[in-house]
Amino acid sequence: MIARILFTTIKKHLYKGKAILIVGPRQTGKTTLLKHIGKVVDDNPLYLNCDEPNIRKRLQDASASALKNLIGKTRLVLIDEAQRVENIGLTLKLMVDQITGVQIIATGSSAFELSNKITEPLTGRKFEYFLLPIATAELAAHTHWIEEEALLTHRLIYGMYPDVINNPGDEKLILENLTTSYLYKDIFTFQDLRRPEVLEKLLEALALQVASEVSYNELAKTVGLDIKTIQRYIYMLEKTFVIFRLRSFSRNLRNELKKSRKIYFYDNGIRNAIIQNFNPVELRSDLGSLWENFMISERIKWLSNNAIFMNRYFWRTRQQQEIDYIEAYDGILHAYEFKWRPTKKVRFPRTFLSAYPNHQTTVISRENYLNFLGVKSG
Repeated sequence: MIARILFTTIKKHLYKGKAILIVGPRQTGKTTLLKHIGKVVDDNPLYLNCDEPNIRKRLQDASASALKNLIGKTRLVLIDEAQRVENIGLTLKLMVDQITGVQIIATGSSAFELSNKITEPLTGRKFEYFLLPIATAELAAHTHWIEEEALLTHRLIYGMYPDVINNPGDEKLILENLTTSYLYKDIFTFQDLRRPEVLEKLLEALALQVASEVSYNELAKTVGLDIKTIQRYIYMLEKTFVIFRLRSFSRNLRNELKKSRKIYFYDNGIRNAIIQNFNPVELRSDLGSLWENFMISERIKWLSNNAIFMNRYFWRTRQQQEIDYIEAYDGILHAYEFKWRPTKKVRFPRTFLSAYPNHQTTVISRENYLNFLGVKSG
C-alpha cells in the first residue's frame, strides 16, 4: 500500500470534538485510507458502508438514542460513501453533539452533493480534507525519488490514479474505464443532465485548451450551449474534482487581465484520455501544457495533503506578458515559470517585478521539480 500523506494530517486532528470529512474524486483510495485509519487508530472501529441499503436505513433520519445504540462503546466510527444517506448532515451533527468521546470520519465521492447535505448542519463541527490522486511525494516515499524521476515522462502521459500506478501495462484501459464509468457518475446521478454528450464535448474543448486562458463565450459556441449552462457544467466538474480553475492576479496595473481564468485537470492521464492522445512526450506538440498542468496539479496535491492554504493565481497583461503560476502568502508573491527544458532561459516580466517588489521568482524544470513538490532529493 502506498502511504498517503493525508493520513498523518488527519491523525493530528482526531478526537478534537469534530467530525472529519474526506472527499474527492472516485477511485482515489478514500475507502482504503478510511480502513487504514481504522486499523492503525483503533482495535475495534465501527465501519459503516453506505452502499448497503440496511446501513443507509439505519443512518437516515436517525434519533440520538438510535445512534447511541448503533455506536455502543465504539470510539471510532467510519462512514464510507456518506453522500448516499439522505439528511446525513443532520445525522452527523447528532453524533458530534450528543455522543461524546467518539470520533466520526466520513468519506464521500461527490463534493457538491456531500457539501450540500453536510455543510450547514456541521458548521463549526467538522474538519474537511480532499483526497486527490496519488501525489509525487507519496510515490517518492514509497519507492525512491530516483525511481520517480525516471518515471516522470510516464506520469505526464498516464497520470497518477492508484489503479493506473498499480497496474502497469493496463493504463489506457483503466483510464478509459475511469472517464466513461466513474469520473462523471456523480454529475449524472445528482444533476439534471439530459444531454451527457454535451458534457463530453465540453470536456474535450477544455482538455485541448489546458493551461491556456478560456473564454466562456468561445466554449458556448463550440459546445452549442448558453454561457450560464457552460458555467454550471464547469462548476460541477470542479466540485467532482475533474478540473480546477486559476484566476488572474491583479492589484496595481490597469493593463492586467482582471477577470480571466485558466482551467487545469487534476490528473494528466484523465486529460489525455479525454482527447485520446497517449503519444510519448517526444511526439507531443502539447508538452509545455502537459508539464504546466502536471506541476500545478501536483503542487495543489502537496498543499492539500499538508493542509497548507494560500491564494493561487496566474498573471498576464494585455500585452501578452505572463507568469504561469503565483502563490500569495505572508505578504510575498511567489512567482513560478514552468519549463520542460532546463536550459531554456527565462526572464520574468519587468512590469511585474516593478509593480510588486515583495516577490520571489523561481523557474521549475526537470532539474528541480521534486523539491517544488515536497520531495527531498539528492
